[in-house]
Amino acid sequence: MPGAVIASRALRALKGFPSRHPTGVTIAGALVVVAALAVALAGDYGEFIQAFHAAPVWILAAAGALQLVWLAVRSETWSACVRSAGGTVARRRLYPAASVGYLGNLLNGQFGLAARIAALRRADPHASPPASVLLTSEVPIVVVEVALAALMSFTLIGPLGLPSWFPIVGLAAALAVGAALRAVARNRREGAWRGLAVLRGMSGRNRVVALVVFAVCLQIARNWFVLNGVGVEASVFDATALLIAIAALGVLPVGPSVGAASAVIVFGTDTGAAAAAGALLTATAAGAALAFAAVGLAMGMRRVQPSPALAGP
Repeated sequence: MPGAVIASRALRALKGFPSRHPTGVTIAGALVVVAALAVALAGDYGEFIQAFHAAPVWILAAAGALQLVWLAVRSETWSACVRSAGGTVARRRLYPAASVGYLGNLLNGQFGLAARIAALRRADPHASPPASVLLTSEVPIVVVEVALAALMSFTLIGPLGLPSWFPIVGLAAALAVGAALRAVARNRREGAWRGLAVLRGMSGRNRVVALVVFAVCLQIARNWFVLNGVGVEASVFDATALLIAIAALGVLPVGPSVGAASAVIVFGTDTGAAAAAGALLTATAAGAALAFAAVGLAMGMRRVQPSPALAGP
């Protein structure tokens, strides 16, 4: 068999491997990141353990509470996009479905999104839009998040050595994409494009922007609490840089190690405490996701009670 044919088949097999084995890819990515963390923490392991156990309980409680509020705000943002796309699904159905996705986010962001869409379609297939529309409805939220990350990316110039022009170019690119999507939303109203419907009117756009900005502020506050709680002297800008790093690294299949890895990248001079902060951020996020899922399950199991006027004797 010619070598070109063998190479072509090998490339096709490699291209399809991540979609066929997403869990395996995530586990492999997580192991690579954990190994890199072990190397980075060499000599600082004692500092990591000390910082991990030194965090006050009230700091962890505050971090968990802020994460719970973030989960509710993020779910409401998705609800606004789904309703603009023609969905009539009730919040008591959408929030539990969203909670499934947030649990999946602990492994990988793409996996969490797929789990969220599948859970909503299964919970209420008649009131929720098709899966393709639900997938597109996430785009307006992501665009606003990317624009905010680009606006605040100057916080990464020092830690990562980014060029000073990077935030300007990144913000301009994000705004250009947003403008293009608004044009598409106005001209394309059928099929998967319905997911962009929230961008057509100023009211819908402003609602999404306000909710995303609030959600980002919650995450920055959470990072700041935990970083300072374990002994890392961090400013609001440092907490913002960590949030951007977590979001960027979270795109990769690295699993729950994303928090610690991101903290080490941003705070390389204080490796042990930074890694402990990242690990605690992941732990409190997992606890909040489980609590949110439990509340969502209770909401989903609740039955709508008939009104007194319609109830029988």
